[in-house]
Amino acid sequence: MRRVVVTGLGMINSVGNDKESSFKAICDGVCGIDTITIFDPENYAVKIAGEVKDFDPATVMAPKEVKKADRFIHLGLKAAQEAMLDANFSDDIDYERFGISAGSGIGGLPSIEKNSLIIERKGPRRISPFFIPGALVNMLGGFVSIEHGTKGPNLSSVTACAAGTHAISEAVKTIMCNGAERMLVVAAESAITGAGIGGFAAMKALSTNNENPKTASRPFDANRDGFVMGEGAASLVLEEYESAVARGANIYGEIIGFGESGDANHITTPSLDGPARAMKAAYKMAGEPKIDYVNAHGTSTPINDKNETAAVKELLGDKTPPMSSIKGQLGHCLGAAGGIEAVVCLMAMRDGILPPTINNTTKDENCDLDYITEGARKADINIAMSNSFGFGGTNGVLIFKKI
Repeated sequence: MRRVVVTGLGMINSVGNDKESSFKAICDGVCGIDTITIFDPENYAVKIAGEVKDFDPATVMAPKEVKKADRFIHLGLKAAQEAMLDANFSDDIDYERFGISAGSGIGGLPSIEKNSLIIERKGPRRISPFFIPGALVNMLGGFVSIEHGTKGPNLSSVTACAAGTHAISEAVKTIMCNGAERMLVVAAESAITGAGIGGFAAMKALSTNNENPKTASRPFDANRDGFVMGEGAASLVLEEYESAVARGANIYGEIIGFGESGDANHITTPSLDGPARAMKAAYKMAGEPKIDYVNAHGTSTPINDKNETAAVKELLGDKTPPMSSIKGQLGHCLGAAGGIEAVVCLMAMRDGILPPTINNTTKDENCDLDYITEGARKADINIAMSNSFGFGGTNGVLIFKKI
């Protein structure tokens, strides 16, 4: 089987507009959640989210082109540009053997909302011709491939909160099966709109702690009351190992295992069995190694955090390593979350630091692992696991190894 390594990283989220500032802020326990400014939340039950700040889409697209793409695409382009620069390719790369694997849970919800209102208020003749091509999930990969000239497979994963993780595993499969030599993964989400916040709030999935936005997302804490919406994007350059070594690439790590499963249980309520089976599949593929860190899905919802804790304990028993969720800092970035958390895992291995779980102050008897609640911790991380679970009972797990 061909080995697959990561040679470029990029990300943008509510605490930073590039990978280095973001990672530092995450490790410092900085929280990017605040009162929503993207729209007026006055009449909404939920008024808080983790918004990307000080980002001008004209920095990643020509100003006249910005209106042709939804915000999730703008964010994805930003992360992909950083990852490609980080990978430091020469001019002789075969771009017909270079593909794209994109992921988003919802895609262009702001454009859908906007044009739906236009239809209602002004009629169908006023719909933007850029509406459909700017809102489709697969246009994330389309815009990125056009910018970077990649002509290999152009794939998209639309699996709710597991989309970013599945985009990575699909890219790994493509390289392993010799469908491409290199794959650019990009995961992005921007669903902080009236429809997005109102819809998740109607499901009672979101925290309503509007008065305390910085402590509203509380992974594994006894007083958690739901997740907080975030937005952002991440990108990873994946390469076949021998090709990466031959060109002298900087290698962040190798992807040695991935696992996927379905709950077949409930459209929104996660099971314990489904996530456990995805973890077991990834762990078996990786050769059942000693895992040094688990980046948890850790949504700050009552059921997920309890079930994920139990699933990790079922898999690793008394060998369970420190585990943390960065959603206290960023909020839940939905389809981008798995991509962002994969980048964080690889940077944690690079720097030898375990990111903390913030806002975990009250013990829950069902959540009794080491969640790194006292702040970032220095540690040798040779192998890390990252979990992602989505609505519809779709699960994805990745295992990374330092080289």
